[in-house]
Parts: sequence; structure tokens; C-alpha cells
Amino acid sequence: MVKLPSKLKICVLSISLAIGGNASAQINSSQDLLLSTPGSPEVIQKGQRADGYSLAVMAYYWGYPLVRMERVVREYINVPSPKPATSYRAPLGQIGWATELASPDAKDMPAANNDTYYMSAVLNLTEPYVLTVPDTNDRYYVINVFNMWQELEHYVGRRVTGTKAGKYVLVPPGWKGELPKDAKRLDVSTSKVWLWGRLRVKQGEDTAPLFALQKKFTVAPLSGKAGATLPPLPKSANDEFAFFYDLAAVLKANPVKPADKALFAQFTRIGLTENGFDPSKLSAETRKGMAEGLADGPAAAISSLEGPSSSIRNGWTWVTDLDNFGFNYPMRALVSGPYLGGQGQREAMYPIRYTDSKGETLSGANQYVIKMDSPPPVGAFWSLTLYNADDKMLVANEIGRYKVGPDTPGLRTAPDGSITIPISHQKPTGENAAN
Repeated sequence: MVKLPSKLKICVLSISLAIGGNASAQINSSQDLLLSTPGSPEVIQKGQRADGYSLAVMAYYWGYPLVRMERVVREYINVPSPKPATSYRAPLGQIGWATELASPDAKDMPAANNDTYYMSAVLNLTEPYVLTVPDTNDRYYVINVFNMWQELEHYVGRRVTGTKAGKYVLVPPGWKGELPKDAKRLDVSTSKVWLWGRLRVKQGEDTAPLFALQKKFTVAPLSGKAGATLPPLPKSANDEFAFFYDLAAVLKANPVKPADKALFAQFTRIGLTENGFDPSKLSAETRKGMAEGLADGPAAAISSLEGPSSSIRNGWTWVTDLDNFGFNYPMRALVSGPYLGGQGQREAMYPIRYTDSKGETLSGANQYVIKMDSPPPVGAFWSLTLYNADDKMLVANEIGRYKVGPDTPGLRTAPDGSITIPISHQKPTGENAAN
């Protein structure tokens, strides 16, 4: 008979079958919570909920870019009729160009600039594709090659390849064969890629030569034969775990990277495997934690604005490492969401801010002034653009101005070289009204 102390709150019963050996040291369990935490039903339920939560958050920001990109590539090959001038959509395997600068009515691209015509092409690489670019006579352009994780794998454009005419071959994983001798090989890591381009246009310039130039950018399969179509994505489940069903579906066409195998193996505890998503064997507490994790996943991604890949300068957040996310999956998710198609710091920088000089959240009810001691030192162009904070779209206004930059008509620069930019819901007056 075992007699228990009356004041003992929780106890554990265990049968020991000693094989041999002796303890060489005692461990102070008060310093090790795992040793002092009982395996009671309450603790197990708490742990299941915590495990479900943490894994759901991690799986969300790890897998979000893939889900987002698989949706985007299908959206961007769905061409409306009539096609808006700001739209760059094109059928699969073809290049589409916008013929007007972005406006508040252009809803395809969050955080769009108002400085370049955008270009888009979705390629299903059943074989290599040849990208041909014209001589732009030193006009700035860039074409980003994104894989299906929204990772930048190549740049074609003025900074990297110059502005002379050229030919490039996008080669899918594992492909073997002969390539054109007059083309540069660009290997990519996924079987589909998104080409995302920009062509500089100055406000008020004659656009006819630009439209002619756009038509000289071409892409075609190496064999000259039409490529395969994209199957539609499975309809999203009407379920609290719809994201995981969607992620499991797109993983079938996008194998987990070798570097992510160990991480992905952890997700088996929440029912996510390479064979699909099955939550049927999960406990109620695990499912509860997962639901909470999915709700907090977007905030975890957004929080990467302040982290090891960013710095704050005079209230502006400068984010780097977009050319190589490494294992910063929250940042990769953030960029693939509200900042889809964002370029790395080798090509462009995007300082951003949501607060004023006092740390208060920016509001359209207020009036602000931004003063630059001098124009930013850039090799191409700069601009200051205002967006709605919720959807990252341009803000409609009575003068139709969505950015201020060196090509803004009548831009006033002070005698000391500084530029003062008023921002207001009311049309500004005074010496800097043109700004």
C-alpha cells in the first residue's frame, strides 16, 4: 500500500524496470520546467493547443508565398475583355504590358508605382523559354524572374544586363538539351515562373515610341510549340482550415525544397504532409490552437517589418534581404502578400512608414510635410507615393496625383537644393503647392 500525503495536489504513478547503472548527478528540477511539469490532462491539453498554434503560425508564413503565387499566376493569365489600359494581364506563355500608369482603379497590384509601365508573363516551363529584349537606348527597364515561392532568381535589365538587345533562356529544373548559342542561360528552381517587368515612363512624354518598344519584348518556348495549360486550383474548402487544404494542393506541383524538409516534417503533427492535409486525427485542443495560429499568422508576417532584415532611419523602415530571404519566412510571406513583386535592394529600395514624426499613425484627417535636404542619390529615378494603408492601393484625389518625383510638372526645389512636399486632404496652397 502506498500512502499519499494529504496536501499532494498532483501525483504520478510509474512502474520502473531497472536494468542497471547509477545516477552520477542530481538535476535540480526547479530550474527545469520540463522536469517539474506534470503530465496531467490539463497540461496535455494546454500543450496540444500550444503545439497546434505554433505549428500553424509557422506553416502559414512558410507556405503563404506558394499559395499566393499559384493564385496570382492564374489571375494574371485571366485577361478581361475589354482589357483596361493599366492591366498587364496576358494569356499563359505571353507577355502583357500596361499602356497607362497605375491609378486607384488598378486593383491587380498592391503598392503599385506611378513611374513605370508594368509587364507580366506567366510561364509553365515544360521546356525552356526564350526571352528576347530590345535595345531600349539606355531607358530604364527591369524584368524580374520570380520562382513560385516569390523569390527573385534573376534580373534582366539596365543595372545587370545593360540596355542593348539580348536573348535569355529560362531553363526548368532537371532539363537537359541544346540551347541557342546566342542566348544566356538562366536556370530556375520551379517548373513555373513569373516574369514581372517595369519600363520607365516620364510624366507627359510621348508614349507612342514606348508602345512600339513594348512590342519588341517577346517570349516563346524553345521548340516553338504552344506550352501546356495550367489546371485550375481545387476549390477552396469551406472550412476553418481552408488555407492548409490550399497549401497541400499546391505542394503537389511544387516539391518541398531540400533545405525545408526538416521543417516541413514538423507539420505532420497538424496533419499536413506531402500527400495532403488531414486533420481528422487531431485533438480538439490541437485544432483550437491551429485556428488561433491561422488568425495570428498574418500579424506574424507583418511584424517582420521590424526585425533582423530591416532598420529604422528617421522613422522610415528600410527592408533588405529581398534578394535572398534565406530562412526569413515571415518576410518572404510579407513581400509576397501586400508587396507582391517587390524588388531586392540591389535593384531598388522601398522605404516605408505608417507614422508621423511623433510616432502617431498617419491619418488622412491630418496635414503633413516631408522635407528632403536633397534629391535621393539614385541611378534611375525616385518617387514618393501615398497608399491606403488597408489595401495598399493608390489614393484617389482631385488633381489625379499619386506620386511626387523628379518628373512631377512644376516640381519646386529650394535654392539650397531641398524639396518640401506637402501632404493633405485639402489642395495645398503656398510656395510648395506644385509639390
